[in-house]
Amino acid sequence: MKRAADKGLLTVKVHHLRDWAVNAYGMIDDYQFGGGAGMVMMCEPLFNAIEQLNAKYAFDEIIYLTPDGEVFNQGMANSLSLKGNLLFICGHYKGIDERVREHLITKEISIGDYVLSGGELAAAVVIDSIGRLIPGVLNDETSALFDSFQDNLLAPPVYTRPVQFREWKVPEILMSGDHKKIEEWRFEQALSRTKDRRPDLLNDEE
Repeated sequence: MKRAADKGLLTVKVHHLRDWAVNAYGMIDDYQFGGGAGMVMMCEPLFNAIEQLNAKYAFDEIIYLTPDGEVFNQGMANSLSLKGNLLFICGHYKGIDERVREHLITKEISIGDYVLSGGELAAAVVIDSIGRLIPGVLNDETSALFDSFQDNLLAPPVYTRPVQFREWKVPEILMSGDHKKIEEWRFEQALSRTKDRRPDLLNDEE
């Protein structure tokens, strides 16, 4: 991400919601109606922040990071990497007022079936995943094309020097120089690894 920023390919700006607080004490959350534990982020500061920022940057997506959002995957990363400006709303406490979700949020994303104390780490995961797909970020742009999940398969095993370490040797096919056979071997390995570790990916493909 530092390389992306240094090249001017990606800019990440952090906007503090307390800049739009409803009072001098910096209030941005309140008790939930109906009772129950946990505070809720208020409508007013979120609406004001999102509307002002959207007027300035014209966001392609306004994304809320939440455990009950659509589960983030490589296909979503590919799609978001083609967008221009993205705004990430990082929830805290019990979440944000539902009216913000209903009227301003354009996409809701979860990075997994677990709960974090805030959405910042989830946003960082998504930004890193989509940022590396921007042309010019990686030294070898073809590298991202062969990552796990790009074709609904896990990546095949990889090896580097030495050819033999202790009693373990690199598969002969990888040193054959026959690129067609190497690609066939990699596909077979990727398919086998996916069947073994993530058969659900193959079911999705079907």
